[in-house]
Amino acid sequence: MRSTPRMMLAALAAAGLVLAGCTTDEPEDATAPDDAEDVDESDDTEDEEPADDEEAPSDEWFVQADYERELAQRDIEPEGSADQPWLQALEPAMVDTGEFALDTEGNTLCFSNASISNPWRVTGWITMQQQVEVYQASGEIGEFRVSDAADDDNQQISDIQAFVDDGDCDAIIISPSTTSTLTPAVQAACESGVPVIVFDRGVETDCMVTFIHPIGGYAFGADAAEFLVDNLEPGSTVLALRILPGVDVLEHRWAAAQQIFGDSELEILGDEFTGGDGAEIKTIVTQYLQRGAVDGIWMDAGAGAVAAVEAYEDTGNDYPVMTGEDELSFLRKWQETGMTAIAPVYSNFQWRTPIEAAVRIWNGEEVPSEWVLPQNPITEADRDEFLEGNADMPDLHYAKFGGEDLPGFPDVWQDR
Repeated sequence: MRSTPRMMLAALAAAGLVLAGCTTDEPEDATAPDDAEDVDESDDTEDEEPADDEEAPSDEWFVQADYERELAQRDIEPEGSADQPWLQALEPAMVDTGEFALDTEGNTLCFSNASISNPWRVTGWITMQQQVEVYQASGEIGEFRVSDAADDDNQQISDIQAFVDDGDCDAIIISPSTTSTLTPAVQAACESGVPVIVFDRGVETDCMVTFIHPIGGYAFGADAAEFLVDNLEPGSTVLALRILPGVDVLEHRWAAAQQIFGDSELEILGDEFTGGDGAEIKTIVTQYLQRGAVDGIWMDAGAGAVAAVEAYEDTGNDYPVMTGEDELSFLRKWQETGMTAIAPVYSNFQWRTPIEAAVRIWNGEEVPSEWVLPQNPITEADRDEFLEGNADMPDLHYAKFGGEDLPGFPDVWQDR
């Protein structure tokens, strides 16, 4: 079933989530909530004292080799045209796809989506549909079958099995809702003999033809933390705002920040979970400002960044050194205020890449076994360029969506 923009808006409102695209697996002894509405921010937050310093990252969420690899990948020049970042790749190891080559046209492409439960995913889903329409017009894709699990593991497992049982899919794209739980379903899809493409969120198998993703959470968290270290005086105070515990890419962002802050002379006042709720973010920031200066804000995702800035305005404080994300609401606030800021990015244009990969596989062309896409933050130097290019887009749109050359631009992203 194809989702209309009105259906996507309804799904977004019902979900009440503002998470960045990421996995949601948690350790066996964790009790992370299923969604942002379940986050229990303590009623006595204002009575709690900020932490004296940050804790060392847990071994459960921090892997030194992965951290070092991701930070190094930020400086690697990707292969491919800079005008098509969704086709670029960092140090790709190519695999032969000849066994999946098809002589037919109008092939059936199936997509099992975790959800469209937040603005980042809505933006990407619109882009994906536009890319599909390009290949439908050329005859390379026929039917595009889509299932949406609404962030329900069991539903997605059933969706994938239904694709396998029907036997009509010429390729299956999967964006898993969680990592470990979805692994057997992905393996079953691979065993069906159909080429499987996994993107955005990973699984614990390498059976898929290609796994597509930006650099990762460590890189995101490091971009934000390094910016604060570089732009704040020694002894300055920083408040970390986090969305949810137990989410691997978010935990990696915070783990990277802890490494960098630990080697700095900044004072970390505390890390607070917000559920991505703007009102909660404003309350927390206001309470910290009532205790004393908060010179910088680090965020593991940009949702609610504007609310954090508004807390400074409401209390008459100078703007902090701020980190957010490439959601337009934050970029516009940043431009309006002139504050010192950066927008780390979890590249939304990746939603085009699985479609391109499917067509290449059907043509018997090589694809990277792990297709690592570039992930570059938006800085003050290029912020206005992205704002100008997205001037007519709504606040919940993401600047690095990479769909400017698609036929529906800009209307379909505006009518969401």
